Amino acid sequence: MTSLSIPAAAGARHDLLALGALVTRLDPGIIPFSEASAYTLHVSGGEYNVASNLSTCFGLRTALASAMVDYPLGKRIEYAVRKAGVHPYFQRFAFDGVRGPNMAIVWSDRGQGLRAPVVFYNRSNEAAGRLKPGSFDWNRIFAPEKASPPVRWFHSGGIFSALSPSTPQLVIEAMEAAKKAGAVVSFDLNYRAKLWAVAAAEQGLSPEQASQGAAQILRNIVSHVDVLVGNEEDLQKGLGLTGPEVDSRAAQAAGKLDPGAFLGMIEKTVRDFPNIKAVATTLREVHSTNRHSWSAVLWLEGKSYLAPTCELDVYDRVGGGDGFASGLFYGLLAGKSPEEALRLGWAHGALLTTTPGDTSMVSLDQVEAFAQGGSARIQR
Repeated sequence: MTSLSIPAAAGARHDLLALGALVTRLDPGIIPFSEASAYTLHVSGGEYNVASNLSTCFGLRTALASAMVDYPLGKRIEYAVRKAGVHPYFQRFAFDGVRGPNMAIVWSDRGQGLRAPVVFYNRSNEAAGRLKPGSFDWNRIFAPEKASPPVRWFHSGGIFSALSPSTPQLVIEAMEAAKKAGAVVSFDLNYRAKLWAVAAAEQGLSPEQASQGAAQILRNIVSHVDVLVGNEEDLQKGLGLTGPEVDSRAAQAAGKLDPGAFLGMIEKTVRDFPNIKAVATTLREVHSTNRHSWSAVLWLEGKSYLAPTCELDVYDRVGGGDGFASGLFYGLLAGKSPEEALRLGWAHGALLTTTPGDTSMVSLDQVEAFAQGGSARIQR
């Protein structure tokens, strides 16, 4: 196994470049959708969230390759991207005034207490699904200005890969260009059965064929990856690996966060994908919508690291996983030890759940203080 080699910051144009879809998330708060009359709009996207977090909280130079529709909603999204300090590489599409193409909408409430959050989508005629190989000039984006690689880290994910038959091909094209330029390549499996099932149904495939097809697509992508983010369910359903039943009632009744099942999957993952240097995930036990136990685990170059467990009073859980990934990536990019990098990811993901929306509203000082054992005592 080769070690994880991270390019130096000097001379780089971007510390991280993400490839993915931009979406609006409409949030009615704790009001059920059937009763809601007002919504808060959050600009989001699994891959964008990582780039935004690394820019706003951690002060890194980030960029995003995505689709953009030239209409008012697109302008609203572009404003958020600029405000976050994320450099845009947009493939632009004209809106026909009636049917699109569109910037996708994710509907997601926060739930409350025993009432779980609800998530559903309107991704019909989504512009990001039209992206394909050749949509971006990777030779220009990854062209070095000096001896150092222009991009230190490239990131994408499984949600974007599920949007159309062409998006996985684009992810692989970008990863190949990134690897050639010397960048670290990461991928968040983010397995979403709804998205893969709809894409397969459009091709006349059965649910079983959809699952098998998704696993094959994601396996092709992961063969190019250095750092993989995904939980036990992602590894099983996303990569078709065998393991203990992830929805086991016995496991739920155990009442503790046990990294053993996840770590047990690592051997199988690395056996199938010897290119992988690191695998990481959050560990979450949901007591109620607003009360979670939270930890995280990192496997790096043959060694395992476990974050502490804390009790979260959750305001908005959406984006916590992306918050973890961005904190972890920051730690690795900053040359921190594996333990420190894991704690930064764990701390940032935890703090992100205390604020509304999908992206970071906390400071690096707050993240570092919590990672080092800080508390919620008032700061005077």
